[in-house]
Amino acid sequence: MCLAIPGKLLEIFDENGLKMGTVDVNGSITRACLEYVPDIQIGQYTIIHAGFALKIIDEEEAAESLKLWQELIESGAFQPDEDCPSPESL
Repeated sequence: MCLAIPGKLLEIFDENGLKMGTVDVNGSITRACLEYVPDIQIGQYTIIHAGFALKIIDEEEAAESLKLWQELIESGAFQPDEDCPSPESL
């Protein structure tokens, strides 16, 4: 099972005609396509899934989502696998 993970947009750039961004996901840096969130600005938070930013969220929602994700991992209710890494490994 893969879940969308919140991250903070650090940089916006163009790649092959696509709006792309560098996103900090719980301390790990990843790239994401920003085409679905054309109004996003540096410093805003977004939900990332399969390399795509899906929607803009506020900082409070991002923090709550990361907290719940960590609680699932710690409880053993969810085990990240190789296809869907934990937020720490992104």
